[in-house]
Amino acid sequence: MKNLCIIPARSGSKGVPGKNIKLLNGRPLIHYTIEAALSSSLLDNTIISTDSEKIAAMVKGTGVKVPFIRPANLAQDNTPTFHVIKHAIQFFDCLGEMYDNVVLLQPTCPFREMGFVDRCIEHFVATGADSLVSVQKVPHQYNPHWVFEPNLNGFLKIATGEEKIIPSRQQLPDAFVRDGSVYVFKADSLRHSHNMYGHNIAMLESTSPYHVNIDTPADWEVAEALAEAIHARSCMQ
Repeated sequence: MKNLCIIPARSGSKGVPGKNIKLLNGRPLIHYTIEAALSSSLLDNTIISTDSEKIAAMVKGTGVKVPFIRPANLAQDNTPTFHVIKHAIQFFDCLGEMYDNVVLLQPTCPFREMGFVDRCIEHFVATGADSLVSVQKVPHQYNPHWVFEPNLNGFLKIATGEEKIIPSRQQLPDAFVRDGSVYVFKADSLRHSHNMYGHNIAMLESTSPYHVNIDTPADWEVAEALAEAIHARSCMQ
């Protein structure tokens, strides 16, 4: 079973300009995700999908490949990730390099637990799911069963559609949110379907205390603080 890892890194970013190669604690942001990919024992090939010659040059020598420069029409603000992944699969299919699974690692989530990528792949294979997403548990105060939205009359209704409010947090079912750090997909689902997740989505909970998904300058500040905390912790060990 062959696993292709795709790290998407386009040049344009409005929230944090140039964030993929912006220095975070002295290292380009993308290098954190490259390191996570290279530490995996289950990835057969790791590539950067980018529209930028500058990014391609910056990752040269890191151990990952840049087999193509992504077309500009696939590097817009509104370009679906599905099209970016499918472009990469079709590239390798045309070369006769067929992959069974695709692992997507986004540079905007730089801090992953050691071995977490491989645990996600192993769990994905074991479950036989169409896809897997890494998740974090939603705090009880934000559980969807306690989230409300206004009805047509302006009164609150439970967002899940239930009639009665669950009275205590102990009775709330667990709820999870995608944390953005690891995605795994069956390559055939991407080849032959427009639904990248398929019908059965597995999950693996990330318990890392250093999680951040960088979209805004405020997120970047959080990432800087976490990077400093991780560095300080490593110096103490």
